[in-house]
Amino acid sequence: MDKVKLIIDSGANDRANENLTVVPLTMTIAGKDFVDDENLDINEFISSMEKNTEEGKTSCPSINEWLEALKGSEFAIMMTITSGLSGSFSSAFQAKQIYEKDHPDSHVIVIDSRTAGPEISVILQEIRKLVNSKTRFVDLEQKISDYKTHTHLLFVLKSLHNLALNGRVNMAVAKVAKVLNIDVVGTASEEGKLEPLAKVRGIKRAFKEVLKLMSEMKYKGGNLIIDHCKNEKDAESLKAKILAFYPEAEIKIRSMRGLCTFYAEEGSLMVGFDDL
Repeated sequence: MDKVKLIIDSGANDRANENLTVVPLTMTIAGKDFVDDENLDINEFISSMEKNTEEGKTSCPSINEWLEALKGSEFAIMMTITSGLSGSFSSAFQAKQIYEKDHPDSHVIVIDSRTAGPEISVILQEIRKLVNSKTRFVDLEQKISDYKTHTHLLFVLKSLHNLALNGRVNMAVAKVAKVLNIDVVGTASEEGKLEPLAKVRGIKRAFKEVLKLMSEMKYKGGNLIIDHCKNEKDAESLKAKILAFYPEAEIKIRSMRGLCTFYAEEGSLMVGFDDL
């Protein structure tokens, strides 16, 4: 089998490299577009969100952008942020149909991750292993689907301001949470929606809740990714607490890109892992 091209959107927080193509989403705040690519000034973007008093919006990559990413590939796997938050999957799937029609010898798999941020990256790591193994391309989609049943996302939000502006939580609840220093701990549901699981006062209690949920989700100490929005201090603290319980864990800390920052906001943490 020839080389498989891997393509994702920017909802994963991964950066593009020679082995990975990243197609950016776009966030619009107060009429200004912020393209979630390598040129995005994350500080300017966060500042615009904090000042904003209107509903912002996100735009998924166009079909043409996905087609451009597919160009020249015979085998490709495209994975998108959850369809519960974005039309990215629909756009990518339409691009697959067009590309395969125009290139009859091509084979494209499109995956709805049903999640965001680091959990997508955990799935991507497994895809790389499968692609580099002797797995037949025709068997990859089922194997990826099976693996996805073992991956998880947890998040800690320090602000609900933008979620309130976008109608996902009540504005009064968001204001009370800020005044009382309430952190929201949640996950991605099976439907691919962001689902709050607990509201706690202060980051220490949030960490305790995260560790409890990790145990309930059968985490055994494997690879784990922590993404943060301008909050490396708490990310490092969480890493230390996880290592105290799971000393063999391999933990990577990264900065969020724009799309996850849009939903999670400054100070937030996202944790992706599997239970294998």
